Amino acid sequence: MRFSAQWLRQWLPVTLATDVLREQLTNIGHEVESVAPVAGAIEGVVVADVVAVRPHPKAADLAVCDVDAGRERVTVVCGAPNVRVGMKTALALAGARLPQGPVRSVDVRGVASRGMLLSAAELGLDADHGGILDLGSGGLFDRPPRSLAPGSDARAALYLDDVALDLALTPNRGDCLSVRGMARELGALNGVPIEAPPIVAAPVASAASLPARLADPAACPRYLGRVVEDVDVSKAAPLWLRERLRRCGLRSVDPVVDVTNYVLLELGQPLHAFDRDCLEGGIVVRAAAPTDELTLLNGQELRFDAVADKAPAPLLIADATAPLALAGVMGGARSAVSDATRNVFLECAYFSPVGVGAAARRFGLPTDASHRYERGVDFALQRQALERATGLLLAIVGGRAGPIKEALSETHLPRRQTVALRKARLDRLVGEAIDPQAVESALRRLEMSPKVAGEGAKKVWTVTAPSHRFDIEMEEDVVEEVLRLHGYNAVAGRSPAAALPLAALPSDTSPESRLADLLAHLGYVEAMTFSFVAPRLVELLAPGQRPLRVVNPVSSEHAVMRPNLLPGLAGALANNLTRQARRARLFEIGQCFTHDAATAGGEPRSNPRQEMWCGGILYGPREAYSWAHDGAAVDFFDAKGDVERVLALRGEAANFEPTDDPVLHPGQSAVVGIGDERVGRVGRLHPRLEAELDLPPGVFVFELRVASVCKRLPRRHRAVSRQPLVRRDLALVVRRETPAGRLREVVRSTLGDRLVGFELFDLYMGEGVGDDEKSLGLSLTFQHPSRTLDAAEVDGCVQAALGVLGTQ
Repeated sequence: MRFSAQWLRQWLPVTLATDVLREQLTNIGHEVESVAPVAGAIEGVVVADVVAVRPHPKAADLAVCDVDAGRERVTVVCGAPNVRVGMKTALALAGARLPQGPVRSVDVRGVASRGMLLSAAELGLDADHGGILDLGSGGLFDRPPRSLAPGSDARAALYLDDVALDLALTPNRGDCLSVRGMARELGALNGVPIEAPPIVAAPVASAASLPARLADPAACPRYLGRVVEDVDVSKAAPLWLRERLRRCGLRSVDPVVDVTNYVLLELGQPLHAFDRDCLEGGIVVRAAAPTDELTLLNGQELRFDAVADKAPAPLLIADATAPLALAGVMGGARSAVSDATRNVFLECAYFSPVGVGAAARRFGLPTDASHRYERGVDFALQRQALERATGLLLAIVGGRAGPIKEALSETHLPRRQTVALRKARLDRLVGEAIDPQAVESALRRLEMSPKVAGEGAKKVWTVTAPSHRFDIEMEEDVVEEVLRLHGYNAVAGRSPAAALPLAALPSDTSPESRLADLLAHLGYVEAMTFSFVAPRLVELLAPGQRPLRVVNPVSSEHAVMRPNLLPGLAGALANNLTRQARRARLFEIGQCFTHDAATAGGEPRSNPRQEMWCGGILYGPREAYSWAHDGAAVDFFDAKGDVERVLALRGEAANFEPTDDPVLHPGQSAVVGIGDERVGRVGRLHPRLEAELDLPPGVFVFELRVASVCKRLPRRHRAVSRQPLVRRDLALVVRRETPAGRLREVVRSTLGDRLVGFELFDLYMGEGVGDDEKSLGLSLTFQHPSRTLDAAEVDGCVQAALGVLGTQ
């Protein structure tokens, strides 16, 4: 948030230098990112009175002015149409410096001009070049300037030594997105009450009103509206109001919009103004229907017939015929205030933070209003803000205010949290004892109305969070508030003393760190990606799965929880390839989130379930660039080999079965299993997905369930046999689709412990074997633990194996 330090100081009865202000804000948790002057380099500009005005003898559009500059009276040639006798304005004497450059004495058609009478634009304050600055109308602020005596420093008189502070507020402190909110924080820290401008209820001079109805009270439990008739929008907002908007980073639009923006910055409550004559019937706050269409103030057209990902429909402000605005985000063009507007309908409401945030992200509309609503607006502020806006509007554009009409559903308003703070808990978390009187004082200054019970270490303060503090939910939140006012730097530093017992490592499980170390040794680099992914990626990389939706996502690209690791790994690979990486091997170990089917009370239901998975992705040359390698690209067997190395942690042989997984390439993919347990998958990404994800051909991936991979068999110790090994090599012709793993399973199950080694050493397809056949070279190794095997026994084992294989 950006705001004027001078505006903030007017709310505080204490004088705080800019450095002190910045330090205090930072110390209570509101980081000041930058401090910038609100005006350029201005020197030698003074307040002056226009004493006499006469026509220029040689130019009809110029005037010669005698000006009282305090110590002297000077002659200035001026072309401003609004210059007049008795006017108080800003004078740049010869030698003065302005943002545009230095001021010199000049001869204007025979008349010497010893300076310039300045407009707001020439002071770097406003874009209006229509005339010189009239300080007699109140200057730049609604409170008296420091001094308007002739000859006084105009920079000081007009608060041009002000600075704009940019704060990086945390998302939980929506109450600080206003001058009032920041003043409340500094007032609590310095122990002084804030001096808020008085807000007086506007006199009701008209019976005009519009009824309002809440069709979705959960999303909007409070809605207030008021009609103001006979306004004159041709009038400009006063310079002091426009200047405050400018110093806070907002431009002036028209008097009505300027007033709503001013109240937004001052109190933190968004408002919206409609052209009353464009509304038909009453106001209805309702969810969008599939047939609704809305053109926003920025020209963007919204349709609600295809709500993304079946999320709740956004909230609309509508009249009897059509939508008027996207609630809490932006108004519509049909009912916008224009130069022809004569009657205004002011809206002020409390909207649910979740709904506004979801709508703003879905349509890509981060506005000042949605920024505040999605962080939480004070639900007791609406009437006060509407009265403040009405008073300003009547003072600027005139008109007659009607009564305030309110639609309210108290059961859906937020509830003020009541939290108990124990002194023992406070002292333990802070690390030292804080004086109870200081604790109670801090809680009162924070408007938490503490009630005290108990004595000594058993003292308990029961506090009620004020309506503007949505972040006070538990005891630790109150501890933080007390410590912020007590001062983090006031807590003595000491080395922590803690017993750190060694963690117990189960004998039947390998730690995940061992899995990560092994993949690093295999040449993979660990990636850490978001658990939140875009719905489109889930549709591509987990087809048929219903992802878990995030209630309040930070963006539409992070709207659902990942059901597997492929979205993050594919994105990480794409980022590496765009940075000219020729070869990439990445892995990640992280939680994945799915629905777990369950039954409750005889009814089927779906429960969220999370599970740890290990995933990898590889692309590019098999080996790093070197004269010793031919640069051949990785293939399925490279990925399969790495999976086998990983599964060796478990101590059991893995099996691979072909799969028709729609995410993987048919013919270059497999299901990974250990015995009858399915532990993962491996293969090349489907070519269609490679194109969809803007990845080159030849990307291989694998996913393994961490709990299965890290399971460790009980240790078994046995002596090494001293008997000789006997080896027999076999050449078998089998169908091409027959996996070698199937042959291994059959042979091992047939020969049992007599077979101590099985190796596939050759694969041949070509002349001499059928087109649908292949020749496999197998090596069988036999050994007995206590005696030498004779040839007849070995031949019998080979024949037994061949006999079983022949029947498969």
